[in-house]
Amino acid sequence: MTVKCSFPPVAAPSARVLILGSLPGERSLAEQRYYAHPQNQFWALMSPVIGRDLTALAYEDRLAALQAAGVALWDVVASARRRGSTDATIRDASANDLASLLDGLPQLRAVAFNGGKALSLGRPLLRDRPLAILALPSSSPLHTIGRPAKQPAWDAITAYLH
Repeated sequence: MTVKCSFPPVAAPSARVLILGSLPGERSLAEQRYYAHPQNQFWALMSPVIGRDLTALAYEDRLAALQAAGVALWDVVASARRRGSTDATIRDASANDLASLLDGLPQLRAVAFNGGKALSLGRPLLRDRPLAILALPSSSPLHTIGRPAKQPAWDAITAYLH
């Protein structure tokens, strides 16, 4: 298994919600873009949350729209060994420096974890922070419950943006 590394955070000091994934998948790593796999539902799930069709935008415009809405992105895992894109195969993970990022986000109100692996690895890193924690069903195509079933949990982000 090769070592895979996360991307830099996408965050403005005005962020009110930080969405944390586990570690970018193969397609995202190849394209150097968050949630690049065409079947990943992240952009479609976030569109109603911020009131803008992110799927119709170019990647850089998607990131700008998230930031304008008060949303920041990053991953819990800085680097790990992993076969393919499945979180279940993450081994030897080292964590990103979430504390430093959070220190630079004075308006942050909530941290939303995109999937169970992100939650299990990331929540312990936030134990001393007075932030709301949102456990979201994974936007990954491997989490097959379907977007309509996932959307209500993702919609809960909206309350922290206003």
